Amino acid sequence: MKPQYWFRWLSQQGAPRFVLRTQARRGDPFAVLMGGPGGIDDPYPLIEELRGRDRLLRTSLSWAVFDHELSRAILRDSRFGVRTPESFDVPKPLRMLAQRSPLPPNPVEPPSMLVIDPPQHTAMRKPVASAFTPRAIAKLRERVETVTEELLDALPSDGSADLVAAFAAQVPIAIISEMLGFPDEDRDLFLGWGDRMTPLLDVGISWRTHRRALESMEVMNEYLDAHIARLRRTPGDDIMSTLVSAGELDDYALKATASLLMGAGFETTVNLIGNGVVQLLANPDQLDRLRAEPDLWPNAVEEVLRIDSPVQTTARTALEDLELDGEQLRRGHTVVLSLAGANRDPKVFADPDRFDVTRANAKEHLSFSNGIHVCLGASLARMEGVYALRALFERFPDLALDGTPRRRRLFTLHGYEHMPVRLGRAAHAKQPSSV
Repeated sequence: MKPQYWFRWLSQQGAPRFVLRTQARRGDPFAVLMGGPGGIDDPYPLIEELRGRDRLLRTSLSWAVFDHELSRAILRDSRFGVRTPESFDVPKPLRMLAQRSPLPPNPVEPPSMLVIDPPQHTAMRKPVASAFTPRAIAKLRERVETVTEELLDALPSDGSADLVAAFAAQVPIAIISEMLGFPDEDRDLFLGWGDRMTPLLDVGISWRTHRRALESMEVMNEYLDAHIARLRRTPGDDIMSTLVSAGELDDYALKATASLLMGAGFETTVNLIGNGVVQLLANPDQLDRLRAEPDLWPNAVEEVLRIDSPVQTTARTALEDLELDGEQLRRGHTVVLSLAGANRDPKVFADPDRFDVTRANAKEHLSFSNGIHVCLGASLARMEGVYALRALFERFPDLALDGTPRRRRLFTLHGYEHMPVRLGRAAHAKQPSSV
């Protein structure tokens, strides 16, 4: 491992980790939310405690917002960007050291769309957006349904399973792999890389976790080099072939885009499906309502996204000195936006802690962000979630937890890494049909 990588961890993860853990030991609720066990296992009481203080809250590390209206306004405000504080006024020796140790293309450094602002963001997003138009998503529907039914067929009827490993993770990785032109036999590689690289999207991860992520990133970089070269020789009918053939992105940008689609497109849907299973099993009256009125499934998925957001937080950085909600922010100041808090704002959602599949305004959640960085794959994630959850509960009507599900030890990405279930006797498989 290159020694310069340790500097990256120290500046981007190590320093925040130290501050958060120190403040958490002192009882700071924001630090506990972002760096303590409570922020993973049950963040919502901490969110409500912080919500009651100020709409724009000054914390030990940054500003923070738990309000729906203010969060949405910031996400749509061109005075804010996604650049990190390290990109402002960094001393020249440190900047030179970072430039000497560039990371392989990945979701958390430029030119990934996740961390760049216009006009670079516009140029990167435009060629990828064609893969997520309504027409393109409609074409994927049949494949989503087929993959889901195949995975359900493979589950042990009248037995037990880890629903994350055997189902929730398999649905999105199969679709993303096809979109990027990867062979089916390589899915396990992507699952392993994704598991190790996903923590880079979190805050305050350990050096060991960071090192494992970078090691996987370097291996995946070599794989993508060979894959892009293969697509240049024999392009297929997939988004990666289209991007390679168009020639608008160089190889570095192509690999950054592929890693972002694999990471963001995979992790959000895994969490959506897993969180949805737990919510529905904890609220059997709502599951009964869906069985009686299956047309409610799309709205039920919106409610899952609202009440237990797969992405709990995002952040924006002030690109200039500005006034916000009566406070003066300086250029480079960071604002942490609690999407989970916005999604349970009682000013927007009545009885916000109640899971209600008929909630009329469930879709007003901010789980897919908002503004120019709104999730490109939101429609695909929704479609995957609707079909996967409905088909699962129709195939296994007696599905039940067989132990306590275990959360991933991450703060930003909120989902399960292990979910033991008893499947019960399987109902007859049915032919895929639109939902």
